[in-house]
Amino acid sequence: MKPPADRLYGRARGHSLRPRQQVLLDVTLPRMVFDVALAGDPLAAFEPRPAQLWLEVGFGGGEHSRAQAAANPDAGLIACEVFENGICSLLARLVPEGGEAKAALPANLLLWPDDARALLRALPDGSLDRLFLMFPDPWPKARHAKRRFVHPGQLAELARVLRPGAEWRVASDDPTYQAWVAEVMAAQDLFDAAVPAMTRPEGWPPTRYEAKAIRAGRMPVYWSFIRRR
Repeated sequence: MKPPADRLYGRARGHSLRPRQQVLLDVTLPRMVFDVALAGDPLAAFEPRPAQLWLEVGFGGGEHSRAQAAANPDAGLIACEVFENGICSLLARLVPEGGEAKAALPANLLLWPDDARALLRALPDGSLDRLFLMFPDPWPKARHAKRRFVHPGQLAELARVLRPGAEWRVASDDPTYQAWVAEVMAAQDLFDAAVPAMTRPEGWPPTRYEAKAIRAGRMPVYWSFIRRR
């Protein structure tokens, strides 16, 4: 098994950014970026200090992150995404046009516009209470398997940063990725797993990727992995 790739994502920008999107990146995003200097005590990055720390890897359009932050005010959520158009999609729903510099932002939501693995490596042992991986790029070709976030070479780092009893949620609609997750997680002893759900469980907000998959006739699978004590 090859080790994880140095880079797990493709391009960082799709179509050319519109003027509003560029303002969001230049003005609003800096107001929400997690300060890695606080990685030793990540809850200190939030005001007020939350009771738990959650992290989402690859938030896409941001629907899931925004919904989780709104529904769980006692949890501080760091949402990671490198794709600029996705970052703009989230920011555009958080601030009205003209309010990029001063509009109020969710106190319990911060962003990490870089590789999530770099942030995970900087976090202390047992600092995460919940981790989300919602509909990641499946990298379906065998030669791209090393780019998948669910990877045997990644599991020890995830287990280190998740406290015992913490939950790692994974969802995918891609049959290749579903089979890969089942294979990888069956061969490890760091996480316990219930039987995966075939319908979205309560407390799992919907995403545009899930809706697109269902329209296309693909069946999502939802896993909940618990860090062993």
